Amino acid sequence: MTVSAPPVSDLDLFDDGILVDPYPTYAALRELASVVYLPANEVYALTRYEAARGALGDWETFSSAGAIGFNPAVNEALTGTSLSADPPVHTQLRAALTENLSPRALRGLKGGIEAKADALVGELVAKGSFEAIDALARAFPLEVVADLIGFTGRARDNMLRWGQAAMQVIGPMNQRTAESFPIAGELYQWCSTVTAEDLTPGSVGRGIFEAEVRGAIPAGSAGHIIHQYLGAGVDTTMASIGNIVALFAAHPDQLALVRSNPALVPAAFNEVLRYWSPVHAWGRRATRDVEIEGRLIPAGAKVAILFGACNRDPRHYENPDEFLVERNPIDHLAFGYGPHGCAGQGLARLEGHAVIGALSRRVERLVVGPETRIPSNITRSIEVLPVLEVVPA
Repeated sequence: MTVSAPPVSDLDLFDDGILVDPYPTYAALRELASVVYLPANEVYALTRYEAARGALGDWETFSSAGAIGFNPAVNEALTGTSLSADPPVHTQLRAALTENLSPRALRGLKGGIEAKADALVGELVAKGSFEAIDALARAFPLEVVADLIGFTGRARDNMLRWGQAAMQVIGPMNQRTAESFPIAGELYQWCSTVTAEDLTPGSVGRGIFEAEVRGAIPAGSAGHIIHQYLGAGVDTTMASIGNIVALFAAHPDQLALVRSNPALVPAAFNEVLRYWSPVHAWGRRATRDVEIEGRLIPAGAKVAILFGACNRDPRHYENPDEFLVERNPIDHLAFGYGPHGCAGQGLARLEGHAVIGALSRRVERLVVGPETRIPSNITRSIEVLPVLEVVPA
């Protein structure tokens, strides 16, 4: 195969209009090639499923070290986290991060999370109308994560704004990033000074400090790990739960399928994540010249993995622009893939499954008003979603 330079597009991934509705742009980029160079962002964008999955699985060629963000300041700030490290450092830090997120550990949380979701959805259904983002998509995961990690006081009160800012600053140094850095800085500062005593006894957060004391993780890394629980997981889970409500309102036939067959709950959540991926893009750095489908990415180049584009690739998914809960796309890339696959995906699945299960038991149909979206650098979410009417089950 002849190797050539990738095609070039003058699109800006972080343009307001593209961030609000990226799918036409993703389709156009996919049709150009698996790799497209974007001078506006100085990145080589991976647009198709196989190219992205291959890159995510090859940490030696596509490094995360100092590379996941799209501006130097955030990459420097994330130094010392497993997000921004490669093996063997990544392996050690991630082990501490996932110790309390293993399937065995999460089994003990399942009943409580499902009960919380059912109670909250029950209250909202009884009201008959509500604003789905504040009342459900934000309220539920914030409570779950706060209780799990042991956040109290100032940290608990600031989880929403800190979590949103932590994702926003991963983008390029645009106005959104500049405005969010002081808020993200509050989170960085808190995580650099937090102690075990600041967290609830018996919580996962306390357990991370205990791992540091016994030498299971490097000294001084507990705060970095706690930062990831809040900085990398809360905003994306909130986005996914808002998407659940919007998609089932828009596709009552798909909600009916889950109502008639509760075993479809995990498949439905996979399809929500595939159809509307909560993360726009994530960064990597090429450590060597690498060829993908005949296109050359030079050593040292910044690479952007476009999760939403790859999860709608018609080369991999039949009828990718249709929302079909029976599809069960277990291989979607919304949680990433490979060594850096989302460490908190087990918890996110518990939360998503709990919300879908509660909705399918209690709701026959949702009538919603127009959704409001605002541009956001990394997380694609709904800002306001009025539920005008609930037809109870």
